[in-house]
Amino acid sequence: MAIILKKGQGVSLKKNLFDLSKVTIGLGWDVSENKSEEYDLDVIAFLIGENGKVNDLGAIENGRSSLKNGDIVFFGNLKHHSGQVWLTGDDRTGGNDGDNEQIIAKLNSIPEKYIKIIFAVHIYKGIEQKQNFSKVKNAFIRAVDALGREMVRFDLTGNESYANYCSLTFAEFVRENSGDWKFNAIGIPHEADSFIHILKQYI
Repeated sequence: MAIILKKGQGVSLKKNLFDLSKVTIGLGWDVSENKSEEYDLDVIAFLIGENGKVNDLGAIENGRSSLKNGDIVFFGNLKHHSGQVWLTGDDRTGGNDGDNEQIIAKLNSIPEKYIKIIFAVHIYKGIEQKQNFSKVKNAFIRAVDALGREMVRFDLTGNESYANYCSLTFAEFVRENSGDWKFNAIGIPHEADSFIHILKQYI
């Protein structure tokens, strides 16, 4: 049975107890009102270096970082250049035990220079479409090991206190000694509807 975390809690995932060779990070959610209205939530992963920063912002295009082939996995860069972390995309049918989006991470194989993976979610064009996390119910992030065992889960349901928030720093993996990883439930909301706002904290 998975360990259920509350905001601010964390748990160590020991590689002698779980198969961390291929971990599925699944995110799911429901929209509480107006079922016909589509909320486009996107999950993003930041790979953090030993200095606590995202060190590779991708190829330079037109004088600016493009975020392509860098240390951010998102809809515009589906696979990390190490080949060890990738986004599978949307699952709008509600399959995969309710996961709407999934990121796969081969925790045993991620280069040692990365000490943390941060998972964020934003509502695409949330401000423009007047969508926010107060209408997002039964949101969760969970980690499933290579043998299909749900190791840990963090549930977060929005309420009126989330009415001004369109993005969320959801959770993180932190590298520990001997190849173990710790999963921390964060659950910090942000007003911006783009992950770039969150990224700026790590560059």
